[in-house]
Amino acid sequence: MAHRHGQLLPALTFSIGHRLFASVLLAVLAVAVCAVVLLRQNVLAGFGDYAVGIELDRLDELSTALARQYRTRGGWDFIPRDDRQDWIARELARLQRVREAGVPGVAAPAAPPAPPAPPAPPAPPLPPLPGPTVPDVPPVPTPVPDPGPLPLARRITLLDAHGAWLAGRRPGSVTALARRPLAVDGRTVGYLAVARSARPSDALAYAFLRQLTSSLWQIVGLAVLLSALAAVLLARHFRRPIRQLAAGSRALAEGDFDVRLDARRSDELGDLARHFNALAGRLASAEAARRQWVADTSHELRTPLAVLRAQLEALQDGVRSATPDTLDAMLRQVLALNKLIDELYALARADVGALDCKPVTLDLWALACDHARGVEARLAQAGLALELGPAPDAAAVCADPDRMRQVLDNLFENSLRYTAPGGRVHLHARADGRRLHLFLDDSAPGVPDAALARLSERFYRVDASRSRAHGGAGLGLALCRRLLEAQGGTLAFAHAPTKGLRAIVTLPLAGDGA
Repeated sequence: MAHRHGQLLPALTFSIGHRLFASVLLAVLAVAVCAVVLLRQNVLAGFGDYAVGIELDRLDELSTALARQYRTRGGWDFIPRDDRQDWIARELARLQRVREAGVPGVAAPAAPPAPPAPPAPPAPPLPPLPGPTVPDVPPVPTPVPDPGPLPLARRITLLDAHGAWLAGRRPGSVTALARRPLAVDGRTVGYLAVARSARPSDALAYAFLRQLTSSLWQIVGLAVLLSALAAVLLARHFRRPIRQLAAGSRALAEGDFDVRLDARRSDELGDLARHFNALAGRLASAEAARRQWVADTSHELRTPLAVLRAQLEALQDGVRSATPDTLDAMLRQVLALNKLIDELYALARADVGALDCKPVTLDLWALACDHARGVEARLAQAGLALELGPAPDAAAVCADPDRMRQVLDNLFENSLRYTAPGGRVHLHARADGRRLHLFLDDSAPGVPDAALARLSERFYRVDASRSRAHGGAGLGLALCRRLLEAQGGTLAFAHAPTKGLRAIVTLPLAGDGA
């Protein structure tokens, strides 16, 4: 039932624009979320230090008052021994009341150092606390706490020059202290420290983050708009060449091998377009070769069949009698037709990699010399002289002897047909340590430069009329090339020093891994 329902549901498709939009949006949102998280962490982690620094700046008046009292008394003995934890809070309250009452000199900077001779320095405008030392300003029993969840007055600590606790909150009851030195006459006599709040970001940091909430939502909205814009631009940038590629692929599938894409882009899509054009060119060449192959094969098969039909019809009509000459002529056509079919069959098997080869280790030079002596009589009848060069240093190759005889037979047959009488055929070889090169040179007439690279193509003839007059179908050299390639060798052609054609057969020497 689920399968039936699945068939009824339409397939969901997402265009490249939608995919790009989703990808860019997710990327931008991920960056925005990471930025918000990092901002939150940095604000919550660093706002406490920032707030403590501000609080220490607010305690400059207290620092000045403590330094003045230290200079006046010559030490910290003005701090009461009892209830030291609340003394800082009472001192802050006293300074606030004095500042509100307009008593001059309280917030003034530290007075110049007192001379050491007199036992008691002159009384300052604001005598120090507690009690009897400041008779004109009564102490305030209840400190005024700072607003907020954690009052500043309860987080202040006074330390001596060695870091020992003097007054205020004990250092052992707080997690961390931010302190500033108290200097008198150029030397540090103590430290005024402020404990970081257990939740330093509750008030300021979270208020700052709340103010940023609207900005963060604006950033998210801007990210969505930028994602959509980037997706549209990227989709428009990529969609056109992709559509061209899809249209070109459909054209290739329909058999239109002349289609080409715009390959002026310098990115991967440009490389893809260039590869597509190369593929289309290869397919066009293959299709042209296939059509030429069919046409040439049909033509080559038609010629001996037409001759046989004419001979048979002449015999049937009584125009000619079944003489030995007539039968020999018909047999030659049958043999030519049989050879053509065999060559076509061998080439077809080579194309699919099914060519039957049984390689063994053999002396290719000795095999070539034996074959040359076997055709020497035919060469002599055509007015050609056979010349054999010296034996090479190494001639052992791994090849199929029957296939190599077939190659040599086609090469000698080509020289026999197209070399002018009075010429010569020269067979020689050379080993370069890794490969054996077998050369077969004939004399004039030669082959044009443009024809050298095409001699091993199927049905190719330098001069079609001259080749057909000699009975060639244009398959022998193509078959030689495929036979050698099937055995790891090559066949190449060049101009011979004797003004004719040079055929070069190359095979790896036996035991060489190249």
